Amino acid sequence: MKTTVEIPEPLLNEAKAVAAREGTTLRAILEEALREALKRRRKKKRFKMRDASVPGKGLAEGISEGSWEQIRDLAYKGRGG
Repeated sequence: MKTTVEIPEPLLNEAKAVAAREGTTLRAILEEALREALKRRRKKKRFKMRDASVPGKGLAEGISEGSWEQIRDLAYKGRGG
């Protein structure tokens, strides 16, 4: 299939030089480069956040959910806060 692609002139010139030096075609160089770029992208692993949960069953005994004042008081207990 034919298509038109804009390639910066310095990059195109370098690709042509490599093709000439290796006795191959510009088309072969471009196909190889595209295949390698696609291969690298397929190999990239998706980011997965590690499980950083801690053991337990939620809030400490005696703390009601949503009571920030109670949590703050317990966190600073004995620290002069």
